[in-house]
Amino acid sequence: SLIGRLMFELPEEMGLIAVAVRQTQGKGRGGNVWLSPVGCALSTLHISIPLHSNLGQRIPFIQHLVSLAVVEAVRSIPGYEDIELRVKWPNDIYYSDLMKLGGVLVNSTLIETTFHILIGFGFNVNNSNPTICINDLIAQFNKEEGTELKPLSADCLIARTVTVLERLIEIFQEKGPNGVLPQYYKYWVHSGKQVRLRGEDGPVAWIVGIDDYGYLQVHQEGKGVESVHPDGNSFDMLRNLIVPK
Repeated sequence: SLIGRLMFELPEEMGLIAVAVRQTQGKGRGGNVWLSPVGCALSTLHISIPLHSNLGQRIPFIQHLVSLAVVEAVRSIPGYEDIELRVKWPNDIYYSDLMKLGGVLVNSTLIETTFHILIGFGFNVNNSNPTICINDLIAQFNKEEGTELKPLSADCLIARTVTVLERLIEIFQEKGPNGVLPQYYKYWVHSGKQVRLRGEDGPVAWIVGIDDYGYLQVHQEGKGVESVHPDGNSFDMLRNLIVPK
């Protein structure tokens, strides 16, 4: 991709963002295709993170910070705090725990002592298909609550997401995971949820939180707490399967 080539030719401190109106070759996790109709906010952002920093030592956290930034971009606007936009570990943006309306993909390259991170994120703002979009949620909220919140634009939300992300990275670099986790947990869909480990008839465990490196922590009766990673695709909450690492 163009931005992948450009990122090594620009001055160090200069961030770079590409915004697509339409995307025809979007990529998802594990080689999945990400379809991007008009009305979807799509961008790729380049950031640099020093290896010897809080975040440089915990690169998997970046996808969580980006997911949180998307949710915050909407829910930090006065009046929009109760729009049911949430994060789903490890890299999805959800309407409540019901329906996906966005995702995040992070690629990192270590050059000497700097991580060059390409962050791709996409979320449905103004397209009701193929799933649901943020402006649908706002319209639904207006109907239920008698409010008159205005629809939001993709450009505005991309700009807000990047601004919030910069702030979250600053906090993380200063305070580590504990600086951002309370906010992340406030918006995540997993509180008190049960999952099965390894397979549909595997042992039941309860989701506890995420560990210092961004992996999911689960508590299994009589076994204590262990960290797990996604099963190659997204952590599948419908089937609730995860794999201990």
